[in-house]
Amino acid sequence: MVEKDVFLTLAGVRKLEADLAHLKRVRRKEATVLREALAAGCTWENPDYEVSKMELAFIESRIQTLENLLKNAQVIDGREMTTDEVQVGHRVRLCDIRTGEELEFMIVGSVEADPAASRISHRSPVAQAILGRKVGDIVKVEVPAGQLVYKIMTIGVAPVW
Repeated sequence: MVEKDVFLTLAGVRKLEADLAHLKRVRRKEATVLREALAAGCTWENPDYEVSKMELAFIESRIQTLENLLKNAQVIDGREMTTDEVQVGHRVRLCDIRTGEELEFMIVGSVEADPAASRISHRSPVAQAILGRKVGDIVKVEVPAGQLVYKIMTIGVAPVW
């Protein structure tokens, strides 16, 4: 299943295109050759043959998924964005009202989300709370641990890779 709102940065598009090309040009051929070689000299009970069939099916499924993601992608281009209010593709700095701790992250589509690299999904509770808001706004975020309260300090355009 492909989500209806597929937001990708230019870097994300390039990465998915490279992954797709690798799957089509390299992995698909490797799996097909292996399956044909195993089929030529083996019986139905051969576990290696079954594994190679499953691997090829996985590769084909991944190819289809990547093609659909790229077909449905809305490309985030920071060069065309204003910083009046928080949007997908912005780099945002927040201040926790209670602790004074600051955090900074980029809001990206689910496909590119990587919290360890400060890239959060537009569907995350924090992103949902701040999308459409402006610098200086106070936002409350409901998370499993309770309620967090942040002040939006800056909204910036993330670099285009």
